[in-house]
Amino acid sequence: MPRRILRQYLPAGHHVRDHKYLKIFGTLLHDPNLWHLNRHSVSGGVALGLFCAFLPMPFETLVATLGALAFRVNLPISIALVWVSNPFTWIPMYGTAYLLGAWLLNLPRVSLDGLTITWLLQQFAPLWLGSLIIGLVLAGISYVTVQSLWRFKVKKNWEKRKMRMRRSRNAGRTHPDFAQENHGGHGESKKFKGGTE
Repeated sequence: MPRRILRQYLPAGHHVRDHKYLKIFGTLLHDPNLWHLNRHSVSGGVALGLFCAFLPMPFETLVATLGALAFRVNLPISIALVWVSNPFTWIPMYGTAYLLGAWLLNLPRVSLDGLTITWLLQQFAPLWLGSLIIGLVLAGISYVTVQSLWRFKVKKNWEKRKMRMRRSRNAGRTHPDFAQENHGGHGESKKFKGGTE
């Protein structure tokens, strides 16, 4: 996976640890598993961040941090994806969650036109039900997707590596010096055999 690209866009570790809301976790944030970029930590961080993004509550960053500590997944990725939820996306995200929850609870639904975030947050049961379902579904899909893409990338890189090794061996066998050494070796072997006879 493109670890270099992820490192370019993820917040630095000291920035996360020094965040005013995260200082309360102290040395817990020094767990190396929170900063690793491997298949488990990245896929888990993506899933956790998307799930927390759909929670209709403030301080999702704290929830994402607790989740990263509990599941030992990448903390910067979890926190970064929480910001999928922002003032520009609240109405489409939570509005869709509300409509899903209202449909499941068989409640009368309203149009998203003219809705405000204040009104949506007052629809506790349908909003939370829809948000949890969408969050869990997205978390599951994203986890499987990242795992699959990671495996595919590792397999592809391994195949390229084997091909380069094979080409390197073939190039060495066809090199003039290699052929001359082999030819000379056979000649010496024949002379040696002839001498013993």
